[in-house]
Amino acid sequence: MSLQAPATIVDARASGFGATSHIPARLRGVGVRQVRLACGLVMFAYIFSHFFNHALGNISYATMDAWLAWHIWWWRIPIVNSTLYAAAATHFSLGLWALYQRRHFRYTVAEITQLVLGLSIPLWLASHFGAQRVSGWLFGREPAHYALTLFAYWVTRQHMIAVQFILLTIAWTHACIGLYFWLRLKPFFKWAWPVLFAIAVLLPPSAMMGAHHGAQEIVALAKDPQWRTQNLHPMPPPQRAVIDEITLFYFPIGYAAAIVLVFAARGVRALRERRHGMVTVTYPNRQVKVPKGLSVLEASLRFNIPHASVCGGRARCSTCRVRVVSDRGALPRPSGREAFVLARVGAVADPSIRLACQLRPQTDVAVIPILPTNIGADFVRNRRRLNIGEERYVVSMFIDMRGSTKLSGARLPFDTVFLINRFVEATSEAVSSSGGQPNQFVGDGVLALFGLDTDPATACRQVLRAASAVASNVAYLNHQFASEMREPIQYGIGIHAGEVIVGDIGFRGHTVFTALGDAVNVASRLQDLTKELDCKVVVSEDVCKTAGLSSDVLTQMDVAIRGRDGQMTVRIANDPTVFASLLDPAPISDEPLSEAVAAA
Repeated sequence: MSLQAPATIVDARASGFGATSHIPARLRGVGVRQVRLACGLVMFAYIFSHFFNHALGNISYATMDAWLAWHIWWWRIPIVNSTLYAAAATHFSLGLWALYQRRHFRYTVAEITQLVLGLSIPLWLASHFGAQRVSGWLFGREPAHYALTLFAYWVTRQHMIAVQFILLTIAWTHACIGLYFWLRLKPFFKWAWPVLFAIAVLLPPSAMMGAHHGAQEIVALAKDPQWRTQNLHPMPPPQRAVIDEITLFYFPIGYAAAIVLVFAARGVRALRERRHGMVTVTYPNRQVKVPKGLSVLEASLRFNIPHASVCGGRARCSTCRVRVVSDRGALPRPSGREAFVLARVGAVADPSIRLACQLRPQTDVAVIPILPTNIGADFVRNRRRLNIGEERYVVSMFIDMRGSTKLSGARLPFDTVFLINRFVEATSEAVSSSGGQPNQFVGDGVLALFGLDTDPATACRQVLRAASAVASNVAYLNHQFASEMREPIQYGIGIHAGEVIVGDIGFRGHTVFTALGDAVNVASRLQDLTKELDCKVVVSEDVCKTAGLSSDVLTQMDVAIRGRDGQMTVRIANDPTVFASLLDPAPISDEPLSEAVAAA
């Protein structure tokens, strides 16, 4: 349950988009990486269609060639064809731009594999692309079937078999790694992974075998002179020489020059940044100096400072977020992408929370990483949110089981734990069915919170209904175990409300969401008073008034609360089920016990 501000509420001052607040949040969140991903998906669609076409050769060459007509028809539609080539050019250009922007080369094995394969694809693709598309642009050759290509590769230019199969493997692996980095953060990935993995593993060999089987059929058909004359029209040697010169000489030189220019630009940038000075990034236990322009996450990676980053700094997961504890006035405003991601996790309302992968300080900055360094993709995939702390009105209810110590002395350990678990389950079911959240379980006691996502009046009415449901559920338990217990289970309930701090408390992976504040402590003290006052429930007067109960119902008294000055007005009840009759009919069911408890 999120306790953060709604994702639609974006601080215009913090996000830097006050003038464009009418733009949908998703559009404001589109950055270079999202454009590159979209282009990659277009190219993947073409690769998948092409490889699927090859795989049909396992059925027959005729099937393979028949589907090719549909494949060509779709991808040669002017707008689709333009989109494909634009996506390819954009994806390649943004890949070089990402290589330029990268401030470190601390890649994981998967990342370095994807990078190397991606950079090598144009070189492997050049000869095939030249024969299939460049020849069409220069000489008007438009192959409409596989016959000539398969015959050329399997008979006259057999080295191209290895080139094509290597290209197929490289392009497919590069695409699948990119899809994995993207999809692993999606909620459906856990159940879809086996299917996706099977497709990723099986399609390439199926395409290779299909191409081979289709080629064998072509070789057999080519023995017929008439069929050969009608279907095989090889490229004239002069044209072949031009294509080879372009694809095997000029293109590799140009491509290598582009890579060299990228690294030269990186060197120029490094010199300029050093001239502009350094900034100090202060972590809880360390300070480092980095050139201006580096992100906080890049500073962490450069100096081997542990820092969570599931998506590798792509601004997809928000796990690298930090709290800025120094002056924020000189920091650059969040980009559209950063604001979008922070809003998605409910952190945009707090301007001190920033994404370390996007924050590039120009002055000294002190930060504290928020998430544990060992956090994994499942945290993002399950859409879990870290509650970093918020003050709000919450109604606290303490429920304590009486006589558990005496009970444990007369029973076996298993029986004691079993009975306490049934009590905790019964009370928690009452809380949940009434709209509250069972929060902490301490021994035989339960702390429940109400009002985490409702207004105070609703929360106060919910907690009173929960108290009534607790009484009904415990009564059912006593009836169920009447033959096994000499005395029925007794309990006490304390209820109070007020402003408290809610957030995740704990260490590393052992954290719990809870509420801290005087109102919670008072509820615990009221629960203790049920023993002295010999009653089942003690409710503060504030809760009763907020819930709309009239002042002439229930017994009122002033009591002293340990740790507080003065006295507090409370109301007491010996039978909590009375609350159900005092409140308006509620849509929430107050059945005696949940199905789970009844089954037990």
